[in-house]
Amino acid sequence: MTQNKDDYALAPMLGRSLQEGTAMSQHTPNELTAIFRRDHDLLTRLKREDAHYTRLADEYHEVNREVHRIEAETEAASDERTEALKRQRLALLDEITAILTAARASA
Repeated sequence: MTQNKDDYALAPMLGRSLQEGTAMSQHTPNELTAIFRRDHDLLTRLKREDAHYTRLADEYHEVNREVHRIEAETEAASDERTEALKRQRLALLDEITAILTAARASA
């Protein structure tokens, strides 16, 4: 796909990346793998073995990406919606942190 400089200006307004199919996590702040960088192997194991953790992590990624799109102004939302999403993200992160702390202690 050939792109020009105008594509870069239009992509955020269209609400999509220039390279559809590229994982947003490469550019999204607050991803779990960045927050828990030293626990990469543990995150992988939990994702594979703990259905509750997997559900929380998937929900966290969904909410985090939505917050990022709002903050990057590629998606519109009210201040109330943005703050509710940030509170939800923080609650999920607290729960994920508790699971990781327990898993580290038992390892």
